[in-house]
Amino acid sequence: MQIAIVADAAAVAEYAAERIAGVIRARAESAAPAVLGVATGSSPLGTYAVLAARVRAGQLDVTGVSAFALDEYVGLDPAHPESYRSVIRRTVTEPLGLDPERVHVPDGAAADLEAACARYERLIREAGGVDLQLLGVGANGHIGFNEPTSSFASRTRVKTLAPQTRADNARFFDAPDSVPVHCVTQGLGTILEARQLLLVAQGEGKAEAVAQMIEGPLASVCPASALQLHPDAVVVIDQAAASQLRFSDYYEYVQDQLPEGSA
Repeated sequence: MQIAIVADAAAVAEYAAERIAGVIRARAESAAPAVLGVATGSSPLGTYAVLAARVRAGQLDVTGVSAFALDEYVGLDPAHPESYRSVIRRTVTEPLGLDPERVHVPDGAAADLEAACARYERLIREAGGVDLQLLGVGANGHIGFNEPTSSFASRTRVKTLAPQTRADNARFFDAPDSVPVHCVTQGLGTILEARQLLLVAQGEGKAEAVAQMIEGPLASVCPASALQLHPDAVVVIDQAAASQLRFSDYYEYVQDQLPEGSA
């Protein structure tokens, strides 16, 4: 796992956007447009904004790029402004100018959720897999909606949201009771199959989860610790999110000593 500690949230966004842009450009050169994994929540918003600015400026061509969202609420009308279908459209598809037909979100309104989960797994496989999966981390260590004790081998499935997750997301709804109890989420096993993982986190509120993810044991009580298993995982955090790391000085030293051409 590569740890990049940068000054602030703006620097996190710039760093992450540059890595994503690099994947998009590299895949374009191979005549096979990139397949991105996109996350919701507040952590990736700055990254999307930087990418969108580069697209508007003509610095990044996203023609043919596909995207797969991590998760969706169960039972929420897809047209609801806080459904992740709506959120991804507002924060990713429209600002970046992606083809909506190439942007996929799990179907939390399906009559047969198990079949919908299997279909989503199949869509990812048929797209050739995810080149880079962008991730955030919840205060309780969840990634996607894989709550503590999720299996590292799990696939796309229905999960029950933890009370803390519902409380954290209540700010997006009219009332705490309006937050759905269930979701459809890519599993940890699905996420780990992406060729690259890129996790972004900002602020002291994420510091404990970041420390457990990076320096804690590999354990299902911190689902994000699954990144320790991935051969190409990068964690980009600001100083506040790094505040509980024991070895932050070492991570910064490693970053300064990267061989020329590395990133």
